[in-house]
Amino acid sequence: MSDPTSEERSRLVQNIFDALKARGRIVIVGASLAGLRGAEALRKADFRGSLTIIGDEPDEPYDRPPLSKQVLKGWVPADHTKLPRLRAVDADWRLGVPATSLDRANRLVHLANGEQIPFDRLLIATGVRSRPWPNPEEAALEGVYTLRTSKDAARLQAALAARPRRVLVIGAGFIGSEVASVCRELGLEVTVAERAAAPLAGALGGVIGAIAAEIQRAHGVDLRLGVSVLALEGDSAGHVRRVRLSDGSTLEVDVVLASLGSLRNIEWLEGARLATGFWGVACDAGCRAFDIHGVVTDNIFVAGDIARSPHVLFEYEFLSMEHWDNAVLGAEVAGNNMVSDETKRRPHLLVPAFWSGQFGTNIKSVGVPSFGDEIVFTQGSIKERRFAAAYGRRGRIVGAVTFDHAKWLDYYRAQIEQSGPFPPAPVGFDRPSDAQPMPADFPARGVPTGVPDVVLTGYDPLERQAEFRPRSR
Repeated sequence: MSDPTSEERSRLVQNIFDALKARGRIVIVGASLAGLRGAEALRKADFRGSLTIIGDEPDEPYDRPPLSKQVLKGWVPADHTKLPRLRAVDADWRLGVPATSLDRANRLVHLANGEQIPFDRLLIATGVRSRPWPNPEEAALEGVYTLRTSKDAARLQAALAARPRRVLVIGAGFIGSEVASVCRELGLEVTVAERAAAPLAGALGGVIGAIAAEIQRAHGVDLRLGVSVLALEGDSAGHVRRVRLSDGSTLEVDVVLASLGSLRNIEWLEGARLATGFWGVACDAGCRAFDIHGVVTDNIFVAGDIARSPHVLFEYEFLSMEHWDNAVLGAEVAGNNMVSDETKRRPHLLVPAFWSGQFGTNIKSVGVPSFGDEIVFTQGSIKERRFAAAYGRRGRIVGAVTFDHAKWLDYYRAQIEQSGPFPPAPVGFDRPSDAQPMPADFPARGVPTGVPDVVLTGYDPLERQAEFRPRSR
């Protein structure tokens, strides 16, 4: 028998994918933004088979950015942030029942209720959860909150609406800073305790963090930098009333928000022999998961906050991105690639972008500022707190940030995509008089602070044992 011709091989491959689209079984674990957009992408790619979406929360996918802004202000109820459907997904929704394990050999997802869901393709989109206050007894005190889910936001909004005497926010990352901003808008006294030398230092560096600190204090925030919270103390009724700080002081508080970063939801994958760990699930640029030996899988894909993949623009560093557009675009790529042969697969090489509204300031960023080691103010006025700044590494631009000055952000994005020079070429007509590069002042490795929205996870040989060792910044 003669070997098949290239045309016959192509037809065979096409028949396999035609059968997958018509009769295949795809399971999505994570009823999240990435999970929903992945399901829509599958249907757009003409997948007509069985689609199951598993989620540990009882709610259908909802939008998270409003939770720390409009919901806490009381403008929007927490249960009114449901994500719009871009197309019908015709899925079997399994909500309120978490996945507990993955059997790769038999292609089964095990659920907490004992069910076993078979699959031909699997999309992991389980995202992250809030890191809780480390002392369980103190975390259980009434008045102590985290902020990640719609229920978290509803509880915290009700607590703020009750007009507490003082709110303590532990951690001055983006969520913590946004909540502090809401407190001041509501006329509430708020203290922010941050172990680092400046707010937002992990994501934007100390130079920008110093400006953020000035803004917070100008708006009446009691900002305590280089200070840790030693203990939370409750009254006889079990409500938090006092906190002890590392500077020796004690605060009387009624509400505490622990804004300590996030944890990837990977525990259910223990034993599955995937490259999972502290920073998420490792995958290639096409969203295909790696096993513990670094071999790419063919039937397991990853999208959203839990995914970590190499990026060509950042020296092939593995990145984890807790960004809205990363979840959307990564899910679209994963959905397409799950039902396509290699000639029709696409890479997910997003240039990260995020925004934050706090203290009347609109902060926007593109690229990965924390990948850089230098910063230069390129436009606007630092004094007026209306400026653009670029980040550089080894002579090329890798990120940019703007405070109320986003007009030219697309220019910086294009420069990053083209690996443009650092400092970047002049643009606009409002360049600062002293536009000289300086150290960006990111915290040194090992200095504890909030984990930034984009994490450079690097590569550790210990990952072969399915274990990541966290490296705090």
